[in-house]
Amino acid sequence: MSAHFELNAVSRGDAGKGASRRLRHQGLVPAILYGGENAPQTVSLSHRELVKILENEAFFSSIVTIKLDGTDLQAIIKDLQRHPAKPVVMHADFQRVSKDRKINVHIPLHFINQDKCQGVKLQAGMIQHNANQIYITCFPQDLPGYIEVDMTPYSVGESAHISDLKLPEGVESVALLQGPEHDLPLATVLATKGGPVEENPAAAAAAAGKAASGKAPAKAGAKPAAAAPAAKPAAKKK
Repeated sequence: MSAHFELNAVSRGDAGKGASRRLRHQGLVPAILYGGENAPQTVSLSHRELVKILENEAFFSSIVTIKLDGTDLQAIIKDLQRHPAKPVVMHADFQRVSKDRKINVHIPLHFINQDKCQGVKLQAGMIQHNANQIYITCFPQDLPGYIEVDMTPYSVGESAHISDLKLPEGVESVALLQGPEHDLPLATVLATKGGPVEENPAAAAAAAGKAASGKAPAKAGAKPAAAAPAAKPAAKKK
């Protein structure tokens, strides 16, 4: 189950860029609540309170209790607009949730046992991450804070796919529900130049020839060394 967060909100009747600008000057963030059976509602949040709660990664994949006009509403964050140059939140969108309706949410991925990965530990490979989150569907009470990706069993050239994940009970991948062709790789173990010799037969053969002759093997395409010039005959004495 994901973490629990609370935000205090105040209803606002004004809208537009001018009204939003005035709210920001007062240390507030304009926001909107939508979804469910009620009409969209404009509210304002404390900028300081919101920025503090945004420091926790779990906030983006958790049910948030919004205290509005004496009523507790359950919602999830759907969109967040930040200033392009300043540490300022410009606007926030929240979607109301109900315990009897499924929600679709992006959940962060936590890659574990990367140092114990077969391709890294035994084959000197490296892990390339292809995704950092997964789109899932579930009821609000089943919402996880994150999904783990265990990299232990993967060798060089292999990938961890969505279908390899051990999803919690009641949680499904939106991509897999659309068909097996959407079973995308989440991380891939790549070979590196420092990998084992047996992965490169040409390098192994060259090394064997070097050991047998005691000389370094000639490089492919290298020109043969030029022969030394013949010595000139000695001049006859007169």
